[in-house]
Amino acid sequence: MKKLPDSEFEIMKVVWTNDPPVTTNTIMESLGKEKDWKAATVISLMLRLVERGFLRTEKHGKERTYYPLIERDAYLKFETGNFLRQFHENSFFSFVNTLYNDKNLTESDLDDLLQWVRERRN
Repeated sequence: MKKLPDSEFEIMKVVWTNDPPVTTNTIMESLGKEKDWKAATVISLMLRLVERGFLRTEKHGKERTYYPLIERDAYLKFETGNFLRQFHENSFFSFVNTLYNDKNLTESDLDDLLQWVRERRN
């Protein structure tokens, strides 16, 4: 698995939130206006995702349909692992400490994190 460029990740987020199969029209309705993408751009990005092994495609008449081959959770696990290795030397403590020192964690977040740790220990 390889890291996706932001534009392809945006498409995959739409694919993952919709029941397969997904069409170019589905993507255009979700992202086309927001991103100011033309249909040709979306088709090109989706074909790249097919080439990268993230989607499979079938042709039905003039319309192509797309099916996810990589699950959202598997990709997020891959990306998160890369992020921890690259920016925090694989240290969860470093990651949490950075968030805490920048005041991005609330007391409620810390309480939730402590509860999560307690549940994993049992």
